[in-house]
Amino acid sequence: MSKFSDYNFKGQKALVRVDFNVPLNDKMEITSDARMKAAVPTIKKILADGGKVILMSHLGRPKAGPEDKFSLKYLVKHLSDLLDGAPVLFADDCIGEQAYLTADMMREGEVLLLENLRFYKEEEKGDEAFAEKLSKLGDVYVNDAFGTAHRAHASTAIIAKFFPAEKRMFGLLMENEVSSAEKVLKEAQKPFTAILGGAKVSDKILIIDNLMEKATDIIIGGGMAYTFFKAMGGNIGSSLCEEERLDTAKEILEKAKAKGVNIHLPGDSIIADKFAEDASVSEAPSDNIPEGWMGLDIADAARKQFANVILQSKTILWNGPMGVFEMEKFQAGTKAIAEAVAEATEKGAFSLVGGGDSVSAVKKFGFTKKVSYVSTGGGAMLEFFEGKVLPGIAAVNEA
Repeated sequence: MSKFSDYNFKGQKALVRVDFNVPLNDKMEITSDARMKAAVPTIKKILADGGKVILMSHLGRPKAGPEDKFSLKYLVKHLSDLLDGAPVLFADDCIGEQAYLTADMMREGEVLLLENLRFYKEEEKGDEAFAEKLSKLGDVYVNDAFGTAHRAHASTAIIAKFFPAEKRMFGLLMENEVSSAEKVLKEAQKPFTAILGGAKVSDKILIIDNLMEKATDIIIGGGMAYTFFKAMGGNIGSSLCEEERLDTAKEILEKAKAKGVNIHLPGDSIIADKFAEDASVSEAPSDNIPEGWMGLDIADAARKQFANVILQSKTILWNGPMGVFEMEKFQAGTKAIAEAVAEATEKGAFSLVGGGDSVSAVKKFGFTKKVSYVSTGGGAMLEFFEGKVLPGIAAVNEA
């Protein structure tokens, strides 16, 4: 594997796997271009070297071959704008005669965007023959799609074998994602605090298990906290609870105690009489919530309790909100955590935010630039922290 920054792309056709799976409205306009922006530095470096860029991506989940609403052609103009007016060509297929011909006739400084990879079922099946057809489009393979690194798809995991080791590499985004994740998992300075939120314990069991070996402190908030309180014999009213995970919650607490890992649960909660913006709101100890009421955010004492832990940390991983931050009445807890993480980062801690909802929260409250790194890959980042080998990373790394 080569290092992207050291590679000279002059005269080379770089086949780059990007994640342009962006949301489009019913007028086929992009409503968030964050994923496209994330790939711009990689594309610009190849163009600056005098190389040609061929981009492949998926968009949405087409069920039966090509569908107009999943076409990448709607991204062409905006991509050109993001690249300061660089010419962006479009091939209405990702393999086949027209794609090969267009790639062959490209001039230096041009970008070619291929049609949606998932118009072929072979992409998600990880089909080798399909991967080989894609590989013929470029001289060099660059994987810059961290968001799909956990999928063993043709364009992310299989294609790399058709390029010699020195002609395959990670793009700048992928390099940053992998090095940030490894900084937390393999080089974490202590105290290392993992902040885990979200609705379900079952979604986070593997992460908690893996982090037990590494973290000094684990903060648990969001809906999943109430399963722990119920497991300890608390009253949680009608708060979210996974009854079938009560034993799991007990085991996690016992394991943490045995390993000397501090588990922090929220002492108090903002409670509501229904799951709605116009609910009546009160506060209660998290283990003594009245019948008919549910915990939807962490309250003041828990915010201070968690902030104290965060501010003493040298490494911070944040995955999952503390409450239903999408509703204004229940967003203060998540915002308080974002503020504490930003303050700890300013004091020199390394902070990584990963996973869809915590990333949305950091953006919503304007803290994106105040943490060390915000991951673009939700599922991929989760699997990385579960200790799994990601096929898209392994494929490029393997000799």
